[in-house]
Amino acid sequence: MKPDFDKLIADYAGSKTVLIADVDCTAEGKDLCETHGVEGFPTIKWGDPSALEDFEGGRDYEAMAEFAKENLKPMCSPSNIDLCDADKKKQIADLQALSSDALDAQIAEKEQLQKDAEETFTKEVEALQARYEELSKEKEAAQKAVKDSGLALMKAVKGAKDAKDEL
Repeated sequence: MKPDFDKLIADYAGSKTVLIADVDCTAEGKDLCETHGVEGFPTIKWGDPSALEDFEGGRDYEAMAEFAKENLKPMCSPSNIDLCDADKKKQIADLQALSSDALDAQIAEKEQLQKDAEETFTKEVEALQARYEELSKEKEAAQKAVKDSGLALMKAVKGAKDAKDEL
């Protein structure tokens, strides 16, 4: 992935509106990575520097280049208000009118909703995995019971009978 990412960095090296960069999270960039929730490597983040999002796309050059072309451009935000439609401008104004504590509370609430969704997903996947394992054991037991009930012997008798009938 690193050569493809380096190629993408080179593609945007002269851009005045897009920054693609890598950060060494084990050295000088450690604090930056902690601030933005980087827990594993490699991690790709994108978006507004004050609200970076996880990149979920492909890790080859073509996939990253297509994503960059479609998504890495100035977007509606408090620092680019002129790119916002009327609804987004109102939403930004309403949020800007909140106190820092009220905004922190709303952010915490939304982050908790995301965390809850992830926990629900994880629990349900674990339940599905347990059910899958249970069904696999049931299937194996049922197939063994059929085999043990004489299926192989029936097939052998059938084969011998068919061979005799052909003569």
